[in-house]
Amino acid sequence: PSRSFHGNNRLLTSHIVSYYESINQCKKELPEHFNFASDVLDEWARLEKDGRRTPANPAFWWVNDEGEEVKWSFEELGSLSRKAANVLSGACGLQRGDRVIAVLPRVPEWWLLNVACMRAGIVLIPGTSQLTAKDISYRLQASKAKCIITSDTLAPAVESVLPGSQFLKSKLIVGQGSRDGWLNLKELL
Repeated sequence: PSRSFHGNNRLLTSHIVSYYESINQCKKELPEHFNFASDVLDEWARLEKDGRRTPANPAFWWVNDEGEEVKWSFEELGSLSRKAANVLSGACGLQRGDRVIAVLPRVPEWWLLNVACMRAGIVLIPGTSQLTAKDISYRLQASKAKCIITSDTLAPAVESVLPGSQFLKSKLIVGQGSRDGWLNLKELL
């Protein structure tokens, strides 16, 4: 039996199963190229803008331990992710297929950068804020990442291993602070 989520019947199990069955039976064509950000997120943003989807159900809703909230509609997430993709492509000099390491706690920018990387075709390598300097150094060398993204509080630990990274082109910081040689995401957005 299928049921709806939060009173919205868009994700009925029977619809999902029948969609996949139609693909398996070659009744639906798979797209040659698929990009979640433009093919799904932007479509939901368009529906939201046209009034066919209520912004009461946000695309993103984040709450921290102190009760601070960040809510983005699909339109807002789409717009912010386009801006973040432009930061990665422009200020950071990244191209489709380039790799980025993100050493961030789970702040809203973590999810924003995930969508921005999908949108721009950049490969995101997520890293927990608990990585050691040795872990970060290994990931930088093994991945040949051209950019590293971290928070202002984690930047000193990340900086300690950067001199050995031969592929790194840019460093992006998430937070209020600034550091020499680092670009600030909030300022660039």
